[in-house]
Formats: sequence, structure tokens, C-alpha cells
Amino acid sequence: MKTGYDKIEQGILNDTNLSEEDKSKFLATFMKYRDKKANILITGATGVGKSSTINAMFNREEAKVGVGVDPETMDTEKFELGSLTLWDSPGLGDGKEKDRQHSKNITDLLLKTDKNGDLLIDVVLVVLDGRSRDLGTSYELINAVIIPTLRDKTRDQTDRLLIGINQADMMLDGRHWDRQNTKPLPKLQERIDEKVESVSQRIYEATKVKVEPVAYSAGYKEAGEPQEQPYNLSKLMYYIIEKIPEEKRISVVAESNSDKRMWEKDDNLIEYRERIVEKTFGQVGREIGSKIGGIFGSVGRSIGGAIGGAIGGFIGGLFGK
Repeated sequence: MKTGYDKIEQGILNDTNLSEEDKSKFLATFMKYRDKKANILITGATGVGKSSTINAMFNREEAKVGVGVDPETMDTEKFELGSLTLWDSPGLGDGKEKDRQHSKNITDLLLKTDKNGDLLIDVVLVVLDGRSRDLGTSYELINAVIIPTLRDKTRDQTDRLLIGINQADMMLDGRHWDRQNTKPLPKLQERIDEKVESVSQRIYEATKVKVEPVAYSAGYKEAGEPQEQPYNLSKLMYYIIEKIPEEKRISVVAESNSDKRMWEKDDNLIEYRERIVEKTFGQVGREIGSKIGGIFGSVGRSIGGAIGGAIGGFIGGLFGK
């Protein structure tokens, strides 16, 4: 099975706008990033929609799946997609003993280091259920387990934390949701804004950590049936990319779901998909540009040029309009 990196590499090789010399220089720089492995921990209580979120963003069905056997990964599913690894950990709410074990697993993973001694987990995404009025166990997970662990180093690592509020379409029991256009109507949008502010305020009051939750809908999917179109998934991806180390961003974007419908609908506050491309390829573009006489110098908004055939052809298909 081809990974996202394989598809991008094939795009470079097939790009008729590039000379053979330029392709070689481009690939030499690009190949450095294949070895940069990104790790995302996704956690939350049972039923919040972690699986649907992973499926919508990364098409989990294509991932190599394994269940951890070490004490720190017990009960945690591990999905390997090329250079991207997703860790799906249970949250709290399964009973006192289970909660204790889940807390330890999450703590151990967040403190785990790679072979270079760097922290393994680049981003921890905590998924909340936007339909629920009682988020007590979620706040306990965030305030009593995750944030203290992220602070349990010489440098505050709370910038690795992202809160996602799933089921935005169901916050008013499905009412005031424009199904035809996949977006909230004004009354529901008001409720969404209130929920985001409430979650942010509760976390700040308990921890003095400021977070900016992202309200979204992963889209419902029954077995064998097409998935409903998600909402604000591109916004969620944008915030993930912001928190991922720059040199690892390609690992995330390259393995994103290739179904363009997953990324089309959002709140339009900013151009999330365009910003994703800019943030992902800014460094690569600068480095390549210095090697190939500026052909790829300014990737950003002009990614559709020569680089468009190689990278833009793949990534533009995901996040382009």
C-alpha cells in the first residue's frame, strides 16, 4: 500500500515541469523529511467520537493496527500510517480501577521519549462530546491528568494540548443544523460559541492554562454506508498542524484522508486549507528554493506553480478549493 509520502514522491518523479537535475535535488531535500516521524495521542471518554474523528481525518481503515503490550500502552490502540502514528487511548469514566490504569497509560505516553531523547507525543488531542451537559470526567482527564503531566518537565509542554468538541451538529439535538449545506444556523452557532467559551473557561479556572477548543463534527458513518460530510475538520487539522513541529508536518498532511469532502465545510473564519499548505511547506519550500535557484522559493500561496505538479497535485487535491 502506498503511503502519502510515496504518492508525493511519485508526483515529483512524474512532474514534467522539472528537469532531472531539479528532481534529484528536490527529492534529496524531500527525503530528509520521510524520516521525521509524527505521533498524535487521541483520547477522550467512550462514545465521544474518537474513532469517527480518526476515520474522517486519516482514514483509519488503511492503517496498520496494533494494541500496545507494554504497561504504558496497554489498552491503547496504535495506528501506523507511513511516518505518522496515531495513539488511541481510552479516557476516564470506566470505573475507578480502569480510570487509574488509563491515567497511568496516558501519563506514561506523554512522558515517553524517542531514540533521540525527545518527547514522543507531538500533540495530544482530547475529544469531548458536544452533546453532553456533564463533562466532569473529561475535565478530570484534562485538568488532573494531562495538564499536570505536560507540566512535569523543565519546560511547560502545554502547547502540545488541543481540545476538540465533537458533535457540534447535535448540540441542540440536531435542530438548527443546515444538513443540505453542512453548517450551523445562527441559533446553533450561538450555542456552539457558548460551549467553546465554557470549556475554555472551566479549564482556565482549574489550571490557569488557556486553550482554544475547536468545535467540529466528524460526520456519522454506519458500516458499509457513505460517511456524512464533516464540519470544521479542516479547522481541527489546522490547529494540529500549528502544534506539530515544523519538520514533521508533512508526515501528518501526507497521510490525511484523500477524500476531499472531508475538508470542504468549515466556519470560514480563515482559509484553513490554504493555511495548512502554507504552514506545512513553508520550511520545505525555503530549503528547496535555496538549492534549486528559487524555483520553489515561495511556496505559500503560490504553491500551484512548478511545485503544484509534485506536491500541490496531491495536497491540493485534499485541501484545495
